[in-house]
Amino acid sequence: MNKNTIFIIIVGFLILVLALLPTGFENPSLTDNTFYEKGEVVEVDNSELQTISVVTIGNQKLKIKILSGDFEGNVFSAENILNGQKNIDKLFVPGDIALTVIKTDDAHDKVLTVKAQDYYRSGVELALAAIFIIALIAFAGKTGLKAIMSFIFTALCFWKVLLPMFLNGISPIPVGLGVSFLTAAVVILLVSGVGKKGLTAMCGCFSGITFTAAVSIVSAHWFKIPGTVQDYSEALIYGGFFDLDLSAIFIATVFISASGALMDVSTDIAASIDEIHCRLPELSAKELIKSGFKIARPVIGSTTTTLLFAYSGGFTFAFMAFMSKGMPFVCIVNSNYISAEILHTVVGSMGLVLTAPLTAVVGGMIYGRK
Repeated sequence: MNKNTIFIIIVGFLILVLALLPTGFENPSLTDNTFYEKGEVVEVDNSELQTISVVTIGNQKLKIKILSGDFEGNVFSAENILNGQKNIDKLFVPGDIALTVIKTDDAHDKVLTVKAQDYYRSGVELALAAIFIIALIAFAGKTGLKAIMSFIFTALCFWKVLLPMFLNGISPIPVGLGVSFLTAAVVILLVSGVGKKGLTAMCGCFSGITFTAAVSIVSAHWFKIPGTVQDYSEALIYGGFFDLDLSAIFIATVFISASGALMDVSTDIAASIDEIHCRLPELSAKELIKSGFKIARPVIGSTTTTLLFAYSGGFTFAFMAFMSKGMPFVCIVNSNYISAEILHTVVGSMGLVLTAPLTAVVGGMIYGRK
């Protein structure tokens, strides 16, 4: 059994442990008498709805046939409250599949309330995930399987480790760095293998994450962006988490968001140096570093633009709203929300600029040793 197989087994064990690990924020009282089931809307009554301009408010009466769970086949009267908030309101029509919340008494003998909480999207989400997994395995084979393992491991680390530690008030920046290092190491070593290539990519990525974290801390101080600029941050305060350092959490999200691109760049350059060394093993460390620099330049250029596209998509509507009001560009770029996105993009790009050459230097030194 080689070292890569052993590492895959270790990661598989860690995934199992993380999957079973409680977050500490489970609330059994929410599910003891509450059932979340799939239901089909068979009838609607919009007589109590009011439309004022483009906003609809009121109570939509529904008849829902339950399609899953202990209540499968039953038809209940349900409510759908519209508060005039288009980002969360939904208006059902017959045939829609809804996530239905059924509340019962303690004995589960009597249904107290039934509510259509949202559209039921789990089926479509699972179908898309299945298509993604099949396509990845079909194209990449074993590497695709390892990529799926890394995806699952990273998601579990975020859900089971990062978020609970943030909610418990543990210092966000060290926690963010620790989780970023851990996930980067696992992803890189799974995809690149336990060896010189993986070591090169890992060293370059760690250097880039550390630099990006330092720049994030300094830049956030200069930008004076409050942590409440993030969606749902105020909901945490209203939910009783008064002691959370939201600004520090925001800083952590900046370098955590950039770590994926840093992994990508460091892995690409490490793989390129590995291939050059395999073809021309007589090259010295200096020559390998020069080749790494030449590879790094176009990679940096393309990836920084990729970051711009990735982040700009998130604030398209904000730009449209500002533009529709004729707001001067200087006002737009100085607003909290847009400044936060600029910080994400620029800091991530700065991390790339350092990660690429550092990976080339490390790779040249590792592969150039005789």
